[in-house]
Amino acid sequence: MQPRVQDRCSLQFRGFRNGALNIACQYCPDIMTPTNEMQSTRRIGRIGALLSQQRGLLRDYFSAVSGAGGRLVFSLIYFVALANTLSLADFGRFATASAAGVMLSRLLSFGFISALYRTATIRPNLIGTYTAGFLLLGVMSLPVLALASGVVYLLFFKGEMALAIFAAVVFAEALLWRPVEVVIIVNNGRGRFGRASVMSIMGTLLRALFAAVFLFWPSRTLADWSFFYIAANAVSLLIAGIWFYPRQRLRLRMPLYMRRLTDSVYVAGSEVLFYLQMEFDKLLVLSIGGPHLAGLYAIIMRLVDLTAIPIRTFSMMLVQRMMRAPEMLKRLRVRVGIELGVFVVSTLALLVLAVILHFFPNALGRNVGEAAPLVLLAVFVPGLRNLVEYQAELLFARGQTLLRAINLALLAGLKALLLTYVLTRGLETSQLIWVLNGVFALLWLVSAALTYPALRRPARAI
Repeated sequence: MQPRVQDRCSLQFRGFRNGALNIACQYCPDIMTPTNEMQSTRRIGRIGALLSQQRGLLRDYFSAVSGAGGRLVFSLIYFVALANTLSLADFGRFATASAAGVMLSRLLSFGFISALYRTATIRPNLIGTYTAGFLLLGVMSLPVLALASGVVYLLFFKGEMALAIFAAVVFAEALLWRPVEVVIIVNNGRGRFGRASVMSIMGTLLRALFAAVFLFWPSRTLADWSFFYIAANAVSLLIAGIWFYPRQRLRLRMPLYMRRLTDSVYVAGSEVLFYLQMEFDKLLVLSIGGPHLAGLYAIIMRLVDLTAIPIRTFSMMLVQRMMRAPEMLKRLRVRVGIELGVFVVSTLALLVLAVILHFFPNALGRNVGEAAPLVLLAVFVPGLRNLVEYQAELLFARGQTLLRAINLALLAGLKALLLTYVLTRGLETSQLIWVLNGVFALLWLVSAALTYPALRRPARAI
């Protein structure tokens, strides 16, 4: 049955109208049709969702950065107070012993902290189970920690400080401060960046307060400071355990721990190697150059370390995202952009410190003032050093822990060879610091050559 003339005209008119609107929309997108309106609504919804997601990410980042900023300020106060209270030689001894303690602390729980962190990030309901495993393995790891500490003492510290002082520093770093770091790590894994920032700031603030009290102590020897250091870290651990750790029931599940133990041992080994290649220069400077040169070197490297605090915050958040999306660094432009940003920010931070110390050499105290002319000579060291650290974190984020351990072992060996060669050339202190730029540049190139081909391999499932 044929439609009526009126209906045909109506249909023709609607077809003409829709066609005209479609043509008009090609030349004037502002004209809204029902289809365009629906597409526009969807587009706005997607943009809104993206902005909401990015807003949350930025909020988390600024929460974490605020903690890094507070820690940076109090770390500087702590550093200035201690560096100008102890003699330069004693400061060099303490800084080197502390670096050794940080390295040895990675043996605690055979590296099971990595499994706890991954659990907090991916499966937070199992934090209580993995915490019980961390505590059990922590007790089991004590003989290994004691044996390794004894070997390090005999190799590097026997002629420089009493065994009791070295043991006190290692105790504070490995058994007091490392568990505080666990609390911070678990909160970061859960996305509680504000709580982690508060705890991080509080720990550094307590060290600064105890260093300030030590400034007025009648006897200001390294032995006296070791007791202050233990007290500061013990108070931090007490606060962290009571107020900042998630409340979950502890459950022992040995089969679960055994499945994770091999990977954790790889992580422990790679962490020890990581800090060995990061801190081995201090051990070599103390053993070859003596405590005075070690003090100057420790001051310069402490200023370099301060530039790494905001970079580590960025790396921590990047690692969390890579655990959920391992292929996020697939594009070359993204990888180059991140590395360039890390290098530029680190270099500019040290340049600012160097300029301040050039015009005000005693701004951070008399002992720091002695090292002030040398700071600018290490201009590229922070960026290169932070890049090596960042590249190691990429492999951890992808679960490539064995490969990470192998890479770090190679870097530690190369760094030992290069620094031993440089330190035995009889260079002046200024020449030595300048040559370090070349040493760290070579280490960065080798690290990049080892890391980025490995990123082409499939990531390990968590």
